[in-house]
Amino acid sequence: MGEGGRTGAGVVLAGGGGAPPRAITGAELGKLPPDFLDRLRTAATARVTPVLGITGTGGSGKSSLTDELVRRLRVDQQDKLRIAVIAVDPTRRRGGGALLGDRIRMNSLDGDRIFFRSLATRGSHELPEHLADVIDVVKAAGFDLVIVETPGIGQGDAAIVPFVDTSLYVMTPEFGAASQLEKIDMLDFADVVAINKFERRGAKDALRDVARQLVRNREAFDKRPEDMPVYGTSAATFNDDGVTALHQHLKTALAEKGLTLAQGTLAPVDVRHSSGIRQVVPADRVRYLTEISETVRSYHAETERLAEAARRVQRLDTVKAELAWAEYDDAGVDALLTDARKGLPHEVVDQIEKWPAVVESYSGDEQVVRIRDKEIRTKLTRESLSGNKIPRVALPRFTDHGELVRFWRRENLPGHFPFTAGVFPFKRDGEDPARMFAGEGDPFRTNRRFKLLSEGQPATRLSTAFDSVTLYGRDPGERPDIYGKVGTSGVSVATLDDMKTLYDGFDLIAPTTSVSMTINGPAPTVLAFFLNTAVDQQIDKFRAAEGREPSADEVAELRAHALATVRGTVQADILKEDQGQNTCLFSTEFSLRMMADIQEWFIANKVRNFYSVSISGYHIAEAGANPISQLAFTLANGFTYVETYLARGMDVDDFAPNLSFFFSNGMDPEYSVLGRVARRIWAVAMKEKYGANERSQKLKYHVQTSGRSLHAQEMDFNDIRTTLQALIAIYDNCNSLHTNAYDEAVTTPTEESVRRALAIQLIINREWGLAMNENPLQGSFIIDELTDLVEEAVLQEFERISERGGVLGAMETGYQRGRIQDESMLYEQRKHDGTLPIIGVNTFRNPHADTAEPGTVELARATEHEKRSQLERVQDFQARHHDQAHTALAALKEAAVSGENAFAVLMDAARVCTLQQITEAFFEVGGQYRRNV
Repeated sequence: MGEGGRTGAGVVLAGGGGAPPRAITGAELGKLPPDFLDRLRTAATARVTPVLGITGTGGSGKSSLTDELVRRLRVDQQDKLRIAVIAVDPTRRRGGGALLGDRIRMNSLDGDRIFFRSLATRGSHELPEHLADVIDVVKAAGFDLVIVETPGIGQGDAAIVPFVDTSLYVMTPEFGAASQLEKIDMLDFADVVAINKFERRGAKDALRDVARQLVRNREAFDKRPEDMPVYGTSAATFNDDGVTALHQHLKTALAEKGLTLAQGTLAPVDVRHSSGIRQVVPADRVRYLTEISETVRSYHAETERLAEAARRVQRLDTVKAELAWAEYDDAGVDALLTDARKGLPHEVVDQIEKWPAVVESYSGDEQVVRIRDKEIRTKLTRESLSGNKIPRVALPRFTDHGELVRFWRRENLPGHFPFTAGVFPFKRDGEDPARMFAGEGDPFRTNRRFKLLSEGQPATRLSTAFDSVTLYGRDPGERPDIYGKVGTSGVSVATLDDMKTLYDGFDLIAPTTSVSMTINGPAPTVLAFFLNTAVDQQIDKFRAAEGREPSADEVAELRAHALATVRGTVQADILKEDQGQNTCLFSTEFSLRMMADIQEWFIANKVRNFYSVSISGYHIAEAGANPISQLAFTLANGFTYVETYLARGMDVDDFAPNLSFFFSNGMDPEYSVLGRVARRIWAVAMKEKYGANERSQKLKYHVQTSGRSLHAQEMDFNDIRTTLQALIAIYDNCNSLHTNAYDEAVTTPTEESVRRALAIQLIINREWGLAMNENPLQGSFIIDELTDLVEEAVLQEFERISERGGVLGAMETGYQRGRIQDESMLYEQRKHDGTLPIIGVNTFRNPHADTAEPGTVELARATEHEKRSQLERVQDFQARHHDQAHTALAALKEAAVSGENAFAVLMDAARVCTLQQITEAFFEVGGQYRRNV
């Protein structure tokens, strides 16, 4: 610490360099020289630096509440205060270690105005032995405010009180009987009490009971419980007014202890507890998954009843005809038949009577359907080299009416409820379901790859991969951990200009063009870039065609046409991000609100052909989930979005058609029926439970072959796995398909490997004979058995999630993550011990693998020129729009905190702001995701 402690103490007193952190380490260990410590104590005593102590029970949300209080102080005081946060975590008595995890929960630590330090207790005490010296160090270093957060404490602990000027005790509503409050020592000493997690049941009663307890403890019988310093807070809720009320109280208390405060910028609130909490899924709807399970099972039970009723009518009809032919007395058969017909609904009778005509309509060479005076002709067969006419849709040969009823209600023909075999009657002629994934380097490079992939294809289906810098809502930058990732394993997109370059040359509103964007955390901003690009394309076309600028009315017309026509998907699935992929930027609550804002904006602007979310199981599977969990978690997430949007007041038929799904296809048998089960559960639930129309009942999904099944060993074998996975996807009538390249086990695919991957789909669709038929799975005993097994397993998983409070309640306890981790571990164990054979990896291994010269694999990376170019483009964009961006960001933050539709404002901000500017604007108002340890 310098000779005699003098030099080092001077540096600490100046608050510069790394001296304060080193001095804290010395103080924590009790190794500071006496004269050094004396100088610090003298300086600390000479300063008026109030200390706020935050303590409370374990799991009460102290770290989150501390973070929210610090954020409000920063915003309110415009970062004029220097604040030191000392977070204490307990040392484990047996192992001697401590999990210093508070930092990961803190979002307000950026910049140089906040100092954070974690300390271990280093013993069996509640607080570190030298905590007073640590506090003196940060006081001496010139901080304006010190906050000490303690570990979770028991009822009888109040050790923090002697060290602080103002103490805050944090608890939750679940403290047991009111008599338990008598045992909480801190209620005798705390200056303020916060009942956090106020969104939980019984919170208002807890507030009342704690306030009454404070009246008794303080013998303040001349005051009302409502006057006690007890606040109800919800630190996990975006912009919670209960936390703001607590902040106001603490500001006053700390000012009385000497904290110098400027005029605040935060608007005052006049509440004592959270008043704006709106449950994403209302409390009376948390059983929605159990209700869906009951609905599906009831539907199947009704199917069996109707099948038996139809069979009985047919049986009695046959008996009656036989008796008439033999000229026997009907012996009461007429009466039985009349009674049996009463048990068969009219629509079922009508379906039975019309079935021969349906069969006839599929029996010729061509089917003719008239829709709105338009005649649509569909070729019904394809001819093989042998001259046989292969039916595109094969019909069942049932003559038993019970079997027919069961078929209609459990399977039906493609394009008919419950859409088990597919949501469209026939596949589109001349269009393969291929949607190939691309993204690397800068937008210019990825644009060239898109043009290569779409060359010669009748439809342009582009799927975009973004680099990790973009995925985390950041702009390209000089910082090493950012610069090295720019344009690597995805394309770098930070501005509207980048988006325009990325899709240059593609008509985004052409009926054969569809764009998918794999992005989640910053999805609203990237979506705004894209939609503005589609609109600007039409305005540019107008300029080129007319030779003039469009009028305001013409711009509005062009904009409306572009938005109503553009086709594509943005992933934007925040629930699976939290459960499986972890690229979370904003809190779940804030993200769900933004998703609902987007959907409301879609409805208002008649965006009908673009999916506002791709509810994704792929990443859940890639994280380790088995096919049952992938399907159950994904469908459960989908129904959670339905409940969320309904709670916002949207009509189910206005938003359900904008929902799409995304699954992985692996090697397990259950993957053969994944789409069938998903379509049936969704259709039955949407029709029978939510009363949705036919368009809303249709679950449309994209499949990507399993990335997890790609192995670096015997890499050429990966194409075989991908072929099998693609085959079952096509048999199951997926709506679009991406086939992975064999070398994706080690790198971004090369042009050669991507061409091979695309060829897999083309060979199946154009060469493979059975692909001439479009419902090859129907009628298979094993497919029927697997369909029922997987469906029931999914419904049981729904019930397990429902027991935990629905999807959001289960996420709070880490249920989905835990299941995924367990299933991933099982896979790895079985792969390791060989009980799960993987050819070329743990069996049938290349006998020469150890001696063979390793092959050279080209690693695709962004070039130095591409990285520098992206940095320069972002800097140029910011310079050109500096003043406009300032105004747009202010409007965006105001919309976020006021409850206005933030996406409507974001559409304007995206024209003049970069991705990171928008991300940080949302962070500033409290939307940032808070991670769990």
